[in-house]
Amino acid sequence: MTLHFSCTMCGRCCRDLRVPLGLSEVLDWLRDGGEVQLLCEAIPWLVEPAADDPAAAYKFRRSFAAMSGTLPLRVVVTVVAAFEGPCPHLQPDLACGIYERRPRVCRIYPAEINPFIELRPAGKACPPDAWSDRHPVLEVSGRYVEPSLVAGIDAFRDADVGDVGAKRMLCALLRVSSTALANEGFVAVLAEREAMMRAIGAAIDRAEAIEGNACAQSWTVVSNRRRSREALASVDARAVAPEALPDQQKYLGFHASSDD
Repeated sequence: MTLHFSCTMCGRCCRDLRVPLGLSEVLDWLRDGGEVQLLCEAIPWLVEPAADDPAAAYKFRRSFAAMSGTLPLRVVVTVVAAFEGPCPHLQPDLACGIYERRPRVCRIYPAEINPFIELRPAGKACPPDAWSDRHPVLEVSGRYVEPSLVAGIDAFRDADVGDVGAKRMLCALLRVSSTALANEGFVAVLAEREAMMRAIGAAIDRAEAIEGNACAQSWTVVSNRRRSREALASVDARAVAPEALPDQQKYLGFHASSDD
């Protein structure tokens, strides 16, 4: 299958978003007056997966080891630019006000960062005309063809892996130790802009200091589903409902609350 694409400058992809950023991009975003959040999710990691499991290897590279009680976890922290309504850099003519230094994710849109997620036009905000076959080829049989696009995707993935140590330190500095379960939601962490900038700068500088003590911090898993909490408790993990989260943290669930 061949997909064609060209931006129509409709501005639909620049509204009501949480845009993943590399840590260096986060500092630029904050300096420009934007807001960011940390999104925390965790994968129970009882046994090491098979060496030939590429999906597990991808999750491993972009996560760090942690413990919840006696349950081993891999915690994934994503730092996002968060905004409701139009992006603060979207101009009245729907042009980007920071086009030359826009985040990597904006540069590669509508391509997918995750190599295990299929690009589906129906799942994007772009109008049908953006996918007309009169436009340049974007993807052929699941492979992106434009060299600069491929390079941009690789750069984001490299930064995502390279930032893991600093993200782990960032959580320690912000005293973040709550996470949602992967595929159930995120714990979103908010902090005042100046405090976030200081913490990120320090985390980047001190990323290696925590390498030898990766599991020292005890994590709490948050779920709005009683069965999930009970299953976690049965393997000696610490699990709580969203109501137990401290100030400046909130639960973003993918599913309705359930006491079944």
